[in-house]
This record gives sequence, structure tokens and C-alpha cells, in this order.
Amino acid sequence: MAKAEYLEWLEKADIPEIVQELKEIEGDEKAIEDRFYKKLEFGTGGLRGVLGAGTNRMNEYTVGRATFGLANYLLKTYGQGKAVIAYDSRKKSREFAFLIAKILSSFKIQAYVFEELMPTPVLSFAVRHLKASMGVVITASHNPKEYNGYKVYNEHGCQITKEAAEAITREIDATDGYFRSFCEEEKYIHVLGEEVLDAFLEEIQKYSLFSECGKYCPEIVYSPLHGTGNKPVRRILAKIGVRDVTVVPEQELPDPEFTTCPYPNPEERSALDRAIALAQRKGAPLVLATDPDADRVGIAVRASDGQYRLFNGNETGILLLHFILTMRRNRGLLQGGETVIKTIVTTDTAFRIAEEFGVRVKEVLTGFKYIGEQIDLLPRPEQYVFGLEESYGYLVGVHARDKDAVSASMLIAEMAAYYAKHGKTLIDALYALYDRYGYMKTALYSKEYKGKDGKEAMNGVIRSLRNAPPAQIGGRKVERVLDYLNGIDGLPVSDVLSYSGQGFKVIVRPSGTEPKLKAYFMAEGEDEAQANALLSEVQENFCKIL
Repeated sequence: MAKAEYLEWLEKADIPEIVQELKEIEGDEKAIEDRFYKKLEFGTGGLRGVLGAGTNRMNEYTVGRATFGLANYLLKTYGQGKAVIAYDSRKKSREFAFLIAKILSSFKIQAYVFEELMPTPVLSFAVRHLKASMGVVITASHNPKEYNGYKVYNEHGCQITKEAAEAITREIDATDGYFRSFCEEEKYIHVLGEEVLDAFLEEIQKYSLFSECGKYCPEIVYSPLHGTGNKPVRRILAKIGVRDVTVVPEQELPDPEFTTCPYPNPEERSALDRAIALAQRKGAPLVLATDPDADRVGIAVRASDGQYRLFNGNETGILLLHFILTMRRNRGLLQGGETVIKTIVTTDTAFRIAEEFGVRVKEVLTGFKYIGEQIDLLPRPEQYVFGLEESYGYLVGVHARDKDAVSASMLIAEMAAYYAKHGKTLIDALYALYDRYGYMKTALYSKEYKGKDGKEAMNGVIRSLRNAPPAQIGGRKVERVLDYLNGIDGLPVSDVLSYSGQGFKVIVRPSGTEPKLKAYFMAEGEDEAQANALLSEVQENFCKIL
């Protein structure tokens, strides 16, 4: 099967770099199988994969095939419809975006494509702002440079549901293969300037909570990690009065090679190394970094010893949650019925904070699309207060239906200014939350499984855990086992396992965007040392089980 696909591509492909790669692997059965043993799977996250030649790679032919299917879905679902298309700084992102616009135009579908790279949350906003039927963003988020992706959004600006993904997949499978020709119609292609970004920034500024930010905000060192956040983050900080912002110069401009950060993920300390080094030289108290498509943000804060403490996604999340609820209560904006939405792998401390403010917490599966969906299921949109996930994703407000590092950066700056006014740092504020709500520490372990054999091995591990769940983890009895394949609390069926006992919880799932198995750990103690000790025991023991 793989060999037959390879030979067809060798005969029909006409893009020079694809042809060259195909010729280079001629006779290499392993390389051919890796590229052709399967088709890139289209799911709720769209497509994501390594760039290159083959059915199991991101290239013009796989992107084109997906777009023909998407066009047919659009026509059947919305009539003619219209779509908005955005892209990040990765290799081929712009080329893929304009290819999508051209193919859609051939179906007489109005295609609005950004002239320059644009964050994912702006795409989500743009779908709503322009009243489009669908949105597409070309990005692989925080993956290494070898990857790119194709994410699809519905008319609400939310990543598509399982049902929509399955319907689009059926249309893709019904297309005429990878080498279908088309005739673009320019009158259906509309290139967007900065007018949508201007509207986006104006909208998120409405969620500003601390008017004295410009007066009290500490100096900030910011890195867009060679991605899309540079303009919008700097502009929103300027709008709220923050003037002392220094951008890491060698990471300021787009770079598809990600030369200074091979893994451009703000969850990784290495991605923030240059920003922290610059902050140390300048004495700046706060470091911000957004991932390439600016939907995630990480922070580091200078401690009393001059070293910088990185906050994990849960820590930043509970700080933002408490700050937002405090400011809203102070302004008399908590009227009852407000809702916070978090994923099942995000710290349970959110429940305790929300309870004190009389706010409900809704828990959803991992993936911000589930948070976006829940916003539109609320009786009134204004009941939505905040959405958070442990992987550095946050959304305040209803301007978008995906995580937004631009508005989150604005609120982080305001939060730092608020505490600075009261003589505190964000580290002081975090430990005040721990003292008040309990020391719950969290960690993430992930293991990569590459290629066909890797995926089979990962599935085997999950199958083993499902069939023979551990009786003890870290010396403590597993008191509760949840298998989300059975459907839990009305949530969609999902390949997720949860084990919990006295003071700990472990959740395991395969990543939806990378060939990785992920394990999330939560542990609680009477103080930080006890919580960290239990976390280490649970993590070490469970990783041995894996």
C-alpha cells in the first residue's frame, strides 16, 4: 500500500522540493513506509504533522485534499458561505493559507485571508467579527519547527466538534485524491489588513480590570518566540499604559527555523532562557513569553534572591482566576450565576477559589475547544468569567472561543501592577493563595512515541493501564478509577484514565496533537515541602509503572 502510494506521488507530484524528497528516499523502504503508511488524520484539531512529502506529511497536496473536502462541507452545510484564514510564522504557513483561499475561491466561497501572520485568537475573533461560516489557521502551535498544522473553526470561532470533524472527514475521503486541479477566482479572495486586529485589541481592552496599571506595572521583558505575538502583545500593553517593555531582540522577528528556541513552548524553561538572561541584566521583575501562534503564555518572576521563578500553567491560572474574581467583586460585577470553566487536568484549587466568590466551576475534557463550546451553552454569555487549562491557556471574555495569550498578557501585566501597588510580587501573591487554599502541586510527564511502531506501543501502554489499573501509586491506595471511555459526568467519550487517592490524582491520556502519552499529577500537603514530597513519590512511582 505504502509503495503504491509512493509510486503514484513520484509520477504525479510537480512541486520541486516534494519531487526531490521523493527521489531521495527511492529504495528506502522504511522512509517510504513512514511517509505513506497512513493518511494524516483529520480530527477536531484538524491536521497536524511533520512537513515533507507523503500522505503522512503536511504539504501542498495534503492541505489541498483537506481543503477540497472542507469546501464541499461548507457548501452542504452553509450554502456558499465564507471562511477566514490565518497563519503563523512556520515554514509553508503563508503558502498553505493562500492555497486554501485559492481552492475555496474555485468553489465560489468567499475567502478572507490575512496579509500577514496573525495569532490564533485573532482568527477565532475574526470568524465572529466577520460573521463567517468557518475559520482556518495554519499553525502547529508550540511544536518543533519540523511541524505544521491546519486547524478548523466553526461559525462561533470555536474549534470544530467531533461531529463536524467526522462530516468533514467523509467529504475529504470522497475527494479525487491528492492531485486534483482547480481554477481560482480572484474576486472571491479578500486580503485583510490590520483592521481586524485593531477591532480585536479594542474588544479585549474592554476586559481591562486595573486602571492604574501604567503607574504601577513593573518592567517587563517579553519574547514572542519568533511568532505572531510581537505586534498584538506590545500594542495591548501600550493601550493599558505599560511603557517599560523590552522585547528579546533575537526572538522578536518571525523565524521559521526557531533558531534560538528549537522547542518554542513557554512550558519549557529553555524557551525562556534568553528572556530571563535579558531580564537579569536589566533587573526586570517580570518575564512574558507567548508561543508561535500566541494562544499560550508563560511567565517568570524575579525572586528576592535575584533568581527567576517560572510559574507553571496551573499557578498562573489560579493567580489570574483569583485576581479576576477579586476585581469583579470589588466593582460589583459578581451578580450570581457566574461560571468558570476548566479542564479535568487543571488544578482543583480552582474549585476552592471559585467557591469563596460564589462562582460555579464547570469541568470539561482536555482541549480548549470544550471550554469554547461551554460558553455558548450558558444561559447568558456574560455569565462566563474565565477559562483555564494547565497547558498555559487562558481566556477572559467572550470575544473569542479559544485560548488567548494577548488578553492574558494584558491581565498578567495588570495583576503584577495591582500587587506591586500593595508592595507584593506575583510570587508573594501565589504563596498567599497556597496558604489560603492549600498547597496543591502539579506536574506533567510526557513520553514521545514516533512512527507506526510508536503509536502501537503507546496504545499498548494505555490498554495495559485500562485492563490492569494500579492498586497503589506512591505508596498510597488508589481509591477511585475513572475511565472516560465510559463517559463521565455527561462528558464526551474520551481515551482518558484517572486514578486518585488520599491527597493525589493522576490522569493519563494520549496527546491530541503530538505522538505523546501524557500523565498529569496533582498532590496536596499541609505545606509546600509535604506537597512536593508526595508529588515526587507519585510521579516517580507512576512513571515506573509506565
